[in-house]
Amino acid sequence: MEFFVSTASPSRQRTDCAIVGVYDKGVLSAAAEDLDARIGGRIAKLVKRGDLRGKTGDAVLLADLSGAPVERVLVLGLGNRSAFKRKQYRKALASALAALSKTGARDAISYLGLDEIGDVDAYTQARVVVEAVAASQYRTPDHKTSNKRPKPTLVKFGLAVASRGDKGQAERGITHGEAIVGGMALMRDLANQPANVCTPSYLARTAKSLAKDYKKLNVRVLNEAECKRLGMGSFLSVTEGSDEPAAFIVFEYYGAERSQAPTVLVGKGVTFDTGGISLKPPAGMDEMKFDMSGAASVFGAMKAVVELELPLNVVGIVPACENMPNGRATKPGDIVKSMSGQTIEVLNTDAEGRLILCDAITYSRRYKPEVVIDLATLTGACVIALGNHLSGLFSNDDELAAELKAAGERADDRAWHMPIGEEYGEALKSNFADMANVGGREGGAITAACFLAKFTDGLRWAHLDIAGTAYQGGANKGSTGRPVPLLVDYLLNKK
Repeated sequence: MEFFVSTASPSRQRTDCAIVGVYDKGVLSAAAEDLDARIGGRIAKLVKRGDLRGKTGDAVLLADLSGAPVERVLVLGLGNRSAFKRKQYRKALASALAALSKTGARDAISYLGLDEIGDVDAYTQARVVVEAVAASQYRTPDHKTSNKRPKPTLVKFGLAVASRGDKGQAERGITHGEAIVGGMALMRDLANQPANVCTPSYLARTAKSLAKDYKKLNVRVLNEAECKRLGMGSFLSVTEGSDEPAAFIVFEYYGAERSQAPTVLVGKGVTFDTGGISLKPPAGMDEMKFDMSGAASVFGAMKAVVELELPLNVVGIVPACENMPNGRATKPGDIVKSMSGQTIEVLNTDAEGRLILCDAITYSRRYKPEVVIDLATLTGACVIALGNHLSGLFSNDDELAAELKAAGERADDRAWHMPIGEEYGEALKSNFADMANVGGREGGAITAACFLAKFTDGLRWAHLDIAGTAYQGGANKGSTGRPVPLLVDYLLNKK
């Protein structure tokens, strides 16, 4: 897809389809008024006849526009003028793209942002446009042998801005947006693959392939023997029951002086989670292929970082494995020793994500990081607490939590700051080891974060529980690409 910025008026710009809006009570937007004068008042006639009232969700396609520079005009209802802000703008774009997909238009220009939008500048408009178009055109990896979805005909999409002074901002937004959606697409492609395709070895090969594509990206993959020599007993305890070899994947990107402390992203990479000996119920277990969404988001964020050549140092760490039951599998009550030297009583083998993350967090210390952020589909409890709309955000540093929360707000990829504290950590006491890997049912997302916090002394650390936001079930089952937008926005705005 090619994106561009236009400063020409709608009545002068040639395109296959011009997208304009009408507010409630039939009030034409500035772009609709300008274009309407060129096409013989056809938009005003729609309003007068009552065929278009400007309600949110209304959409009418006009064609056969003799004498006009446009082949088609797509007129959208935008709802209340004063309430038309970023959320409504994104929804309007989605409606426009759904309507466009039913036409043969190869290019289009959106004029929806020419009127002032309260919380959206030209930069944000452009990012939202790119993200909306990418979302409409994304196709999951297809293993069907028939009835394949046709490729979209739309190949070029323009954003109209009010003045030449806005053009630079919008072009910057397009550049950032393209990197973000590229990272999201990679995340979604990885997470949507079945677990017999996307194994730990597959992730390792994908990482090495990325390093071949980007000279500034270094990748190392540690095998199980190397992890054992490093003392990663907690990580390796999870993979004991699997015939698939584990892989500990490390990305290194240096966009600044090597003396500058890096941001480290750590992603949970359980490519399939049966629960181990603490076996999950069968219903919905197929969705456990998404349990590597934290890892996939690290892949996506690293791709975006190198695409943008950000002036930062960023390290990505992905402990990748399966959690399977067999005669060698870790049993409830077993005690394992983490890379930090702390011992863990494994009371529930289905609380495995924290067991691989804790060793990855310990490994991150060798980089003397400025910040460590881990990402994981960690707990069903977080889904109960926050549903599928907000990620759970936990941190031992309120300033870092505020920065990540603000990034989520800017990126429409929101997170909610959740508590951690000693009182919650009490639930992790063990009679036989330094800690247990689970507490009770109450506050399960919090006690999971408290477990990870035991490995973060001296680190500026945050944990994002993305169990409710990284993928969706039901008829539209699949990866969402979150939290790549949040992560990239955070990195873009690092001071």
